[in-house]
Amino acid sequence: MDSINANQPEDNIENLEGNEAWKKLKELAEKAETCFFCSNIKTGLPFSTRPMSPQKIDDNGDLWFLSANDSHKNEELQQDPFVQLLFQGSTYSGFLNIYGIAEVSEDKQKIDELWDPMLKVWFTEGKDDPRISVIKVSPTQGHYWDNKHGNAIAFVKQVAGAIIGQTYDDSIEGDLKA
Repeated sequence: MDSINANQPEDNIENLEGNEAWKKLKELAEKAETCFFCSNIKTGLPFSTRPMSPQKIDDNGDLWFLSANDSHKNEELQQDPFVQLLFQGSTYSGFLNIYGIAEVSEDKQKIDELWDPMLKVWFTEGKDDPRISVIKVSPTQGHYWDNKHGNAIAFVKQVAGAIIGQTYDDSIEGDLKA
């Protein structure tokens, strides 16, 4: 049985490296706004997953989160710093799977930089709450699924493909590497 990709009339694979990879990561992660943050992925135990929002994604592709230093997540990261982040930007595009290495710190300058008043829901003492820690995730590899020309054109191509009975969509996917 052939892969669906074999039925595509146009190329839909584009692997990205270096700055182009991190630019795509930043674009898709910022569009999604939240992810599933998976830890305990190398321990052999069932991994742990929780929704989280990166406070910042820098130009190097590093993702920055604020977390409670007494959380299970932080405890797990001390034992196993390898993580997986899963993003979904919309129903049909903007999917991102990132593997990386997490580093936990209590850098007050970084907390000040990343602070958002809405976080007071979790850190009731504000940005000076002693429970706040910073998690920096440095990506090591990833894979993305997106569309080439935006959701409107992708939808038109899907409808046209369905009408004429051919695989014709606007999808693009590829690996992301340093």
